Amino acid sequence: MWLPMLGMTALPHLGGLLGGFITRKEVKTWYLTLKKPSWRPPNAAFPVVWTCLYTGMGYSSYLVWKELGGFTEEAVVPLGLYGLQLALNWIWTPIFFGAHKMKLALIDIVLLTGTVGATMVSWYPVSRTATLLMAPYLAWLCLATALNYRVWRDNREKEE
Repeated sequence: MWLPMLGMTALPHLGGLLGGFITRKEVKTWYLTLKKPSWRPPNAAFPVVWTCLYTGMGYSSYLVWKELGGFTEEAVVPLGLYGLQLALNWIWTPIFFGAHKMKLALIDIVLLTGTVGATMVSWYPVSRTATLLMAPYLAWLCLATALNYRVWRDNREKEE
């Protein structure tokens, strides 16, 4: 049973790795030109934080999957919401850093944050541990949403 655990724990990292290629280039060019709030985390924190968050959310999905007996009818909503939030997470980077669409990225991250909350609500009766493992992710998304808003608000003229 370790193979599903490893696979589901690793899955979120795939989008993170692909997003990292886009981000690395843009952080050194376009992102440098933007006005950013003083309270933003340092750039070096983001890969460390996202590695931890992706690992936690992936393992959490495994716990829910295992508890519900795999991809069963009962798992459609909890794992469907998880899949939706993962897709919203993965598309944020190409929207923000790739296309420089800060407002569209803000809409995406607001939807993402709400979907993570809904995922956690659907997981709570299944696995409290999985739900709690998602709490740091939700907290980080709240910070990231505020940061996305401020960067968009302060740099609207630079949006392409």
